[in-house]
Amino acid sequence: MPFYGFEDLRPVVDPTAFVHPTAVLIGDVIIAPGCYVGPNAVLRGDFGRLILEEGANLQDNCVMHSFPGHEAVIEAAGHVGHGAILHGCRVGRNALIGMNAVIMDKAEIGADCIIGAMSFIKAGTVTAPATLWAGSPARPVRAVSEQERAWKSQGTQEYQTLARRCLEGLSPCEPLARAEPDRRRLAGSYAPLSETRA
Repeated sequence: MPFYGFEDLRPVVDPTAFVHPTAVLIGDVIIAPGCYVGPNAVLRGDFGRLILEEGANLQDNCVMHSFPGHEAVIEAAGHVGHGAILHGCRVGRNALIGMNAVIMDKAEIGADCIIGAMSFIKAGTVTAPATLWAGSPARPVRAVSEQERAWKSQGTQEYQTLARRCLEGLSPCEPLARAEPDRRRLAGSYAPLSETRA
């Protein structure tokens, strides 16, 4: 069971959101409709409140936490890649946090921003909307292109669809000893940005 009450607070999860059984939600955590929380994600609401707004995703092995009296928020359609750490920060609407990025306390990631994989956003940083940041510490690189915005939005829609698919079709099972001769592949048209640009 991935849900733990802390003192008098229990996590809140909308019935249309998907939380993987290996994720852990503790205390003051609020998950809105259509969200996806991936395997081994940890949302530890034992100090400050943690909020995922509608259609946001927090992927596998992410950690979300905050200081007492502060919130950590992923706004609507926010997209947080595998292994990222969010601490007491705000991720703006339709922003993307790259894999293994770290976003520190009181940082505010603007709407439609992209934070590069493995970037470190220092405490208190405020990013302008629709900018690409990268590095450690991260710096603004340039404006996010329309192609990148479209690609990001498509990826977030895929995760919103995945939340519904998991609610309907994810179940524990025993593995097969070998692959079937005509094993089907999962359908989908979403490709890495590098392929999209090509």
